[in-house]
Amino acid sequence: MQSIDIIFTNAFVLTMDENMNQFERGAVAVNGDSIVAVGAEEDIKKEFSAKEIFDCQGKVLMPGLINAHTHIPMTLLRGIADDLRLDVWLQGYMFPVEREFVSPEYVRLGTLIGCAELIRSGCTTFNDMYFYEDAIAEATAEVGLRAVCGESILKFPTPDSSSYEDAMAQAREFIAKWKGHPLIVPAIAPHAPYTTTPEILRETAELAIEFDVPLHTHLAETALEVENLRNEEGMPVIPYVRKHGLLEAKVIAAHCVHLDMGEIRTLQHAGTGVSHNPSSNLKLASGFAPIVKMLDAGVNVGIGTDGTASNNDLDMFEEIRIAALIAKAVNNDPTALPASQALLMATRLGANALHIGDITGSLTTGRRADLILIDINPVHNSPSFRRSPENVYSQLVYAAKSTDVTDVMVNGKWLMRERQLLTVKENELLIEAREVAKKIDAFLIEREESVLSKLIALGGSSEEESFEVQIKAKIDEPKSIIDGLMENDIDILYERHYRQHDAYFFFEDEKQGILRYREDDYIENAKSAPTKSRARLTLIGRKREGEFGDEKLLSRSRFLAPATNSLRFYREYFKPISEATIEKDRLRWRIKYKETDFYLNLDKVTIPSLGYFLEIKSRTWSRKDADNKAQLLEELLGLLGVVKDAVVTKDYIEIIENQ
Repeated sequence: MQSIDIIFTNAFVLTMDENMNQFERGAVAVNGDSIVAVGAEEDIKKEFSAKEIFDCQGKVLMPGLINAHTHIPMTLLRGIADDLRLDVWLQGYMFPVEREFVSPEYVRLGTLIGCAELIRSGCTTFNDMYFYEDAIAEATAEVGLRAVCGESILKFPTPDSSSYEDAMAQAREFIAKWKGHPLIVPAIAPHAPYTTTPEILRETAELAIEFDVPLHTHLAETALEVENLRNEEGMPVIPYVRKHGLLEAKVIAAHCVHLDMGEIRTLQHAGTGVSHNPSSNLKLASGFAPIVKMLDAGVNVGIGTDGTASNNDLDMFEEIRIAALIAKAVNNDPTALPASQALLMATRLGANALHIGDITGSLTTGRRADLILIDINPVHNSPSFRRSPENVYSQLVYAAKSTDVTDVMVNGKWLMRERQLLTVKENELLIEAREVAKKIDAFLIEREESVLSKLIALGGSSEEESFEVQIKAKIDEPKSIIDGLMENDIDILYERHYRQHDAYFFFEDEKQGILRYREDDYIENAKSAPTKSRARLTLIGRKREGEFGDEKLLSRSRFLAPATNSLRFYREYFKPISEATIEKDRLRWRIKYKETDFYLNLDKVTIPSLGYFLEIKSRTWSRKDADNKAQLLEELLGLLGVVKDAVVTKDYIEIIENQ
């Protein structure tokens, strides 16, 4: 007879294995961190002796639940801004607060609180994406939970990285440090196609492949994301990321709300795991993911809560139930996503979606001892029927609650016994969280009167990329520039002609920035009246964050919003203390020089009468990219016959202010 550490007896064992085996009078044998046997109680007792016999008192013994997508430190942002549009919620609250408060200490506190909530709701594994992921991994390992921890990568500065290069170096160091850890699976997490670049997608995939770790990202979450990518790249999201090599890695794709069958098949062929986040998608009105179609196609689909700022909890029992109910309503079929399949998504399929199905997700020999006990006899879940194997799954999915979880073990170690947390000091953490909430409240109250908050409140706002390489020069006349543009080795992709009317609003507090109201009138030809017009608002910060040579790198915080009201409305709404007006005739070319895209503007500033200016600019996303483009800007100036003495280091509004 083999001696082991612990035998769980008198349990209703749900293995969630390939055959969905159940043992109504079952037992599970655990030695060290792993399961050594699962079966009928009498059989297990004949084969093993143990240091501890744990009487489960007829409770359900099953694999711990797997939260397939979250941002765990956002427990500190729970309830901060609800019932808002996604753009207002993200740009107006999440990003500003994160920029102000996120630090290693902040994410550690948020992670510990999140871990306590996850344990209490029977979750033994979660898949995370956030900033300072090393601090998240440290806190999670300390508590004893299992996690896939993804270091976030974006094309603009983040709380833990001032540049893309810094983020990639940090991700490489993080993955190397945690690779092979018994609880933490390191990952890289390019946030989404719209917050990255093709280069970032390729390089993050290459890093994930090099270390053989997962890659966690958001894909096709909103209809607007899909529409914008179609307009800009001529293809939907999945073909776009596939084109840039992302699907060659072990991808975990969060949301996947707006996919067609071709894209679903692509994900299945690539072995991509999907995280379905029903509560978050409902609350942010993102749509209904085609989960049944994905499952029918053989895609591994797990269930996630998303962050608590958009959910607002980490309760996987609630998430499983909502997933099952939504599937029935969306498919107009009460048989869609039955309880057993919904629970499977939160266990074995979820583990497969995270590419850790060989470690956890089912009670089978060799898997880690990640298991939970659930009391299915409370009044809200009584009586119990046993005429069908499906009955117990129905109880768990449609009637059980997270508070029914009594005991939790991860990797063979107890994290909760008889509803008492063993590795987290819950009360102390909640006191700290209240102090953080007071500071965030004070920050937002002070900001409520800001121009930015008013701009965000109008809706439709977005934050522009942080970096732009730009050079401006005063010129005598435009003909030589146009001739140089046509004669040199410059590819002209298209040409536009605009008349631009800019009104700049200034505020008593200069830290508020400058708000620009712009009307663009598109001119078909020199003799025609404007054929199309558009108006927009831009909040321009006053801070330059970096320079390249002759002020060729301009870095500013810019928030854009469509202007659907009159200029008079915006005067009354924002109440500036003064205004300035600029009108100009603009010829714009989009060009390609040495395989690099630039915009070239030839402006005649008429109000005030400043004359002609040449402006060349290109968006950038990293220091290396900016250095390269800065050099190309100098070459372009030379090709167009502009001497360096003509370079102007101020924007038009700054020229006017200094007159």
